[in-house]
Amino acid sequence: MKRLGTALLYAIVAYVVAALAGYLLVQQLSSNVHDRAVEAAMTGAFVVGPLGAVVGFVVGLVRGGRSSTPPQA
Repeated sequence: MKRLGTALLYAIVAYVVAALAGYLLVQQLSSNVHDRAVEAAMTGAFVVGPLGAVVGFVVGLVRGGRSSTPPQA
C-alpha cells in the first residue's frame, strides 16, 4: 500500500509540474496569436500534464521500493 501511495503522490506532483511547464512552453513558443492562452491551458492540462503524471507514477513505483522485511508465514 505504501508503494502505491508513493506512486500516486509522485503522479500528482508530476502532473502539476508538467502542466505548468507545458503551459509556459506553449505561451513562449506558439505562433498562434488569436487564442494562445487557451491553447496553452488545454495543452498543459490535457496533454503534457497527464504525460507527466504517468512518468511520475512510474518513478514513484520504482522509488517506493519493496518493504525490507519479507512477510512472515
